[in-house]
Order: sequence, then structure tokens, then C-alpha cells
Amino acid sequence: MTTTTTDVKALESRHILQTYKRLPVVFERGSGMRLVDEHGRSYLDFISGIGVASLGHAHAGLARAIGEQAATLAHTSNLYFHPLQGELAARLSALTGLERAFFCNSGTEANEACLKFARRYWHTRGELTRTKFVAFSHAFHGRTMGSLSVTWDQHYRAPFEPLIPGVSFASPADPSSLDRLVDGQTAAIIVEPIQGEGGVRPIPPDVAAAITAACARTGALLIADEVQSGAGRTGQFLYSPSIGLAPDLIALGKALGGGMPIGAALLSGKVASTISAGDHGTTYGGNLLACRAGLVVLDELERGLMAHVRRVSPTLFAGLAALKSRHSSIVDVRGAGLIAGIEFATDAAPLVTAALERGLLVNRTSSTVIRLLPPYIVAEQDINEGLALLDDAIASLG
Repeated sequence: MTTTTTDVKALESRHILQTYKRLPVVFERGSGMRLVDEHGRSYLDFISGIGVASLGHAHAGLARAIGEQAATLAHTSNLYFHPLQGELAARLSALTGLERAFFCNSGTEANEACLKFARRYWHTRGELTRTKFVAFSHAFHGRTMGSLSVTWDQHYRAPFEPLIPGVSFASPADPSSLDRLVDGQTAAIIVEPIQGEGGVRPIPPDVAAAITAACARTGALLIADEVQSGAGRTGQFLYSPSIGLAPDLIALGKALGGGMPIGAALLSGKVASTISAGDHGTTYGGNLLACRAGLVVLDELERGLMAHVRRVSPTLFAGLAALKSRHSSIVDVRGAGLIAGIEFATDAAPLVTAALERGLLVNRTSSTVIRLLPPYIVAEQDINEGLALLDDAIASLG
């Protein structure tokens, strides 16, 4: 029996907790760059499950690997060794330069782990007052209590306060703010090299240099939240090195699993050496299905998919620049690789609906920004088609 939008909405109104405002569409299948709804209508996907479907939808190699693994062994827990976790950790170490990996189920969990490991580092060293964190305005690191504590927007924070103490927010427009905030009690600075939920805002090079200087001056650890900007999204595995950052800890998630839930906290040797058995844990983290998916994604990235991202990115940003020149409502275009933000002078929510009506999937973030996170397989003709649909949607709203 076909499930309609009306059926789904009726079930949700009775049984699903109302934490999401959903768009009026039910997707039944997908292939490559496209999703198909219950009426058979095709949509060009420029948000990829909020940056998750890096290989596109129904990727044959990923589906085959997951099916084979599920038919062999899906989960044994972290009480035992299994080779896929070790292989994935080794490959991530080679790609990031950090020696150890802790696997979890999401980017939020990876950030939570990084915050805990930073605290544990100083505790092990006997410096028990080094508990503070410095984050940035417009930062979004997740919705668990620790990651929420280093998230900036009061809209997310206020209903759950008091959060963990000792968090302050530097300005990504003012490098000197780090001089005032980072001191001998700072455990770590946490930064998204490209702020995603906060409006697709790349950290400026002078601020990155100030972060490096503050860590050198005080010994504070550096946590790079590469959940959205990492795993090949910008055409390189991490964005941090491109702005001169050398993190002690890195959080990964989203695109790493190609649609399977996975997160990873990567640790330098000096941080890893301070962690003991029992300091952190997870039942599902690093399970065989997720690790198998992560290995498929890394295979594709290293076979040429990251190079493909680098090739098509100029087409995307040239098209966005042309779009900006045609529409006075566009204030700014930002991003890198295949993460782009289009800032408008007013609330961008109506544009999400207008794009959906035309068969294009995008989303709004930071109220006035349309965020584009297409799958890495996006071709130049897909980009041209998507921007034409977005152009028409903008024009329809005056």
C-alpha cells in the first residue's frame, strides 16, 4: 500500500515528538542526485540529508557492501576486536595526521567526545583548573549538553540552561577577542573551519592565525569540528590545513558514512596518551555496518571523488556569483568546495518552499541563509539545472 503525505502527517501528529517542522513531501526512493516522492515526482537533491549522502542516493557499491556486511555480521560491540574498525581508524589517521580514533554514531557525539577528551587531558596532567572552553559566535556543535554548551545561538541554548560552565565565545570577525578569552584555565578552543549551521561562514585566515597563536601562548588544545566541512566536502579531506590550523582533536561525521550513522573523534598522540579505559564509551559506535560504509566512502574519495569535487566547485561558485548579480535580495555568497551559503536580506524560509515546488531540495539556516550541500557526485549539468531552478524560485518571490 502506498503511504501518502496525509497518512504520514496523521501518524506523526499522534506518535512522533514534535521536534521538527517538516516539508510536505514523502520520499520513497532515490538514485544518484535525485529523490522520488510518493507521486513519482523527481527532485534534484542539493542538501543530501544535511550533508550526509556524499555518494548520492542508492549508490550501488555502498548498498552492496552494507548488504554483504549485514548478511555476515552487523554488530558485536566494543568489548571485542573487529578488523573493519581498525582498518577505518588507520586510514583516518593517515588522512588526518592524528594517531587515534574513537568511533561513535554522529557528529554531535564526536564533538562531545572531543570535549571530554580535552578535559581528561588536563586532568591526567594534574592541571585541574583547566576546564574552560572558547568557542565562536555563530558556532553550532550539536544538541547534547556538552556540544550545546559550545553552541552560540540562544535559540538552541536558552530552554536547557544552565549548561556546562566556563564557556565563552570569541568573535570570528575579531582576532583580538582570542587574546582576551584564552588563558591558562582554557582546556581547548573549539572551531568549525567553515561554520555550517551558523550560516556557512568560513573562518578568516587572520582568525585562524590568532587561534594558532592563542594555543601556542597558553597550551590550550585545539578541537576542529569538521563534521560538515570534513570528509571531502571541500575537495580535500579536511578544511583545517587550508587555513593553517593544526588541531589536536578533530570531530568527523555526516558525509563519512555516506548515509549510515557514524561519527569519529580523532586524537593526537599526546592527547590519546592521557585517556584510560572506561573514560568514554558507546554501544553502537564503530559497529561493523558503519565502518564498512566508512571504508566504501574513503575508497570513493581516494579513487577520484575529492578531485571531482575540486573540478565542479568553480562551476557552482561562478553560478552563484551570477545569481547574486541578478538578484538584489542576495547579500552574500560564501563557502568552499561543495558547501555554499547564499545570504538574503530577509528570512529565506519562503525560498525553501518555492524551490521544493520546482523540484529542488535546499534548506535554510541562520534564518536568512540558503545552504547548499549537494552530494559529491554532482555534475556540472546538475549544478546548472539546480541554479536555474533556484533562480526561478528567487524570481517568483519578487
